[in-house]
Amino acid sequence: MNDLHANPDFRHDSSPCTGVLLVNLGTPDTPDTGAVRDYLAEFLWDPRVVDVARPLWWLALHGVILRIRPARVAKAYRSIWTEEGSPLLSVSRKLTAQLRQRYAQRDSGRVEVALAMRYGKPAIETALLELEKKGMRRLLVLPLYPQYSSTTTAAVFDELARVLGQWRWLPDIRFVQHYHDHPAYIEALADSIREHWETQGRSERLLMSFHGIPERMCRSGDPYYCECVKTARLLAARLDLAEAQWKLTFQSRFGREPWLQPYTDITLKEWASQGVQSVDVVCPGFSADCLETLEEINGQNRELFLAAGGRQFSYIAALNDRAQHVEALAQLIDAQLQGWQPALDDAPEHLAACRERALADGAGQ
Repeated sequence: MNDLHANPDFRHDSSPCTGVLLVNLGTPDTPDTGAVRDYLAEFLWDPRVVDVARPLWWLALHGVILRIRPARVAKAYRSIWTEEGSPLLSVSRKLTAQLRQRYAQRDSGRVEVALAMRYGKPAIETALLELEKKGMRRLLVLPLYPQYSSTTTAAVFDELARVLGQWRWLPDIRFVQHYHDHPAYIEALADSIREHWETQGRSERLLMSFHGIPERMCRSGDPYYCECVKTARLLAARLDLAEAQWKLTFQSRFGREPWLQPYTDITLKEWASQGVQSVDVVCPGFSADCLETLEEINGQNRELFLAAGGRQFSYIAALNDRAQHVEALAQLIDAQLQGWQPALDDAPEHLAACRERALADGAGQ
């Protein structure tokens, strides 16, 4: 029998808490080729991300992709890296800090918020151990992916199950599958676009670009496409946009097989060739700005549109650590915390009595 994870700090009078684990995709530690190679090796080996036969994919990944791609991707990361490091990690930390501050002010029922990355650091296992040390008895997992996909949300669940499968005492668990149509999320997106229009002006068209996945995944039952369409439809309605004023597209395709369409880059070239002079681009599937928004959209796709004849390309930032984004996530968390009975009692006298009873019954600590 394999040894299970033990908690050496456990005491019967430990103050219990509810842990909230925020999870984002991940980032390399540095924008150097070696760190990027390590990150891509972990990311691209996940069968949720690339679901082809493992022996064949291992040969392609280690024989070709990890020999060529890391240097190019590292260069892209260097173009967006900041003094605080990776934008994705920096923004996610700020978002976590604001939620921690919010829940630190609660009158009852201690809630501790931690951050993890599905790939890279901080790892999900590290964050769970951090929450365990704080007395976690309940766990709410919130993947920062508004739209569910087997390539993202399910990958978080896989790692969560792997880690907790090694624990002796499991917390009660709740898992947020998606929030693609949550009113507070839609309103936060709409307000961010309105603010951009007020300060930067409004372009002829609004392009809503989501990360793509292979078409066959959706044909196999992945709801991602439908959830992206619903997000875009609700956002367009909230902004009172006519059909000709906006479009939903998909970016970041990888490999030779067909991905979800229409493609972002091809759409931008077509618009420019058709005489569209200005475009605003927003990426509603990304909770925080990252390589795909800052380098791919605001870099590569900006250049593509302008080179094809467009005159003005304006990228609308992700929700990042905006106050409205924090509020939307807090609403999601609060809704999930409702009805979790019995209430966790962290009163000192209650905890002391629990320990006294445990010791009287022969338990340690």
